[in-house]
Amino acid sequence: MQFSDFITEQKNTHMTHIEDKVLYGGVKGTRDAILALRSLRDMLGGEGDGKVSVKWDGAPAIFCGTDPRDGEFFVAKKGIFAKTPKVYKTNADIDADTSGDLNTKMKLALKHLPELGIKGIIQGDFLYSKNDVKTKKIKGKDYVTFHPNTIVYAVPRESDASDAIIKSKIGIVWHTTYKGNSFESLRASYGVDVSKFNSTRNVWSQDATLRDLTNLTMNRKDTDEVNEYLSTAGKIFNQISGTTLRTLEKDPALAQLIEQFNNTYVRRGEVIKNTKTHASRLISWIKQKYQKEIDKRKTEKGKSTQQKKLDEILSFFSPGNRQSLVKMFDLQKVIVLAKMKLINNLNKLSNVNTFLKTKRGYRVTGQEGYVAIDKLGGDAVKIVDRMEFSYANFSPNILKGWDKPGRN
Repeated sequence: MQFSDFITEQKNTHMTHIEDKVLYGGVKGTRDAILALRSLRDMLGGEGDGKVSVKWDGAPAIFCGTDPRDGEFFVAKKGIFAKTPKVYKTNADIDADTSGDLNTKMKLALKHLPELGIKGIIQGDFLYSKNDVKTKKIKGKDYVTFHPNTIVYAVPRESDASDAIIKSKIGIVWHTTYKGNSFESLRASYGVDVSKFNSTRNVWSQDATLRDLTNLTMNRKDTDEVNEYLSTAGKIFNQISGTTLRTLEKDPALAQLIEQFNNTYVRRGEVIKNTKTHASRLISWIKQKYQKEIDKRKTEKGKSTQQKKLDEILSFFSPGNRQSLVKMFDLQKVIVLAKMKLINNLNKLSNVNTFLKTKRGYRVTGQEGYVAIDKLGGDAVKIVDRMEFSYANFSPNILKGWDKPGRN
């Protein structure tokens, strides 16, 4: 499987962390997660070809293009995929459905994006409007910055890109192309060919593809470590019951419950150490969570309903499933180790500096992450340093771009 084979055919509204394919993807999804990392390893080792996309930390998500029903240009939020698609073709449409900063950004998009001559429908992330762009000195160096969400993007002031950003009215990074004869039939493919766009100084328009991969080859030490992690991952995978994987695949609500518990560690910036203990804590956490729901109910019927839900969930944790679940946690840990080694190499290619803004100043961080799209499974997966970025996303100590005191 080539890394370039990873293309989605689903609407790009949510992506799964690659290690969480173990929870949601069943036997095939778990195998595909390991194969994706192997393919990325091969590409970074100078073998094979393909593209890697950067997951920019923009906001809001924006869709635009030609309405297949009447040929008119539109902009939209994720409401484009509602049963009755919600798209904006006039400022009045935007005023009727949005307010504040979102209203301003949508109107700027509607005004300037037609200048690109976009064919079809594409999706991207809004990076900045003119008022969001600042010139700042960070760690002794002059940058042009914008701060759409959690990450502060900083372009060296002496670069041509910084001049283009300063002169532009809006900045957007594009990542998904849609094709179809109606909104309901749209099929997505990852990537947007921005070379076909008209040139306009008003829009700093980028695609999400990571450039210059040919200039990066992982050193032998990193390659050997990734190989060891992937070998271990394969061995652990063979020890997990297919029945357990398929049970979770068919019960996404239970898989989501396990992911929620795992995320409590991310929020605390804590690494899962002993997976057997982790499995035991998961069961205790579920019991406590549902006991609170039982206690909230005032009638016996209400209490009984919640108790039945709890009993049904706990029935999953048979000795066999529990043993496989521990192995699944072991596998997730190894996938994360391989993922992090690959992320650290990919971060060397970034031509835009990235920082987190804290109350004490700026600190260096990597990109939000990277994206692999599994053509066979149909799911986009995130390759993200969760202990860095996801923790930063949750942490009140990291100032966000939409938080007025924390803006640039």
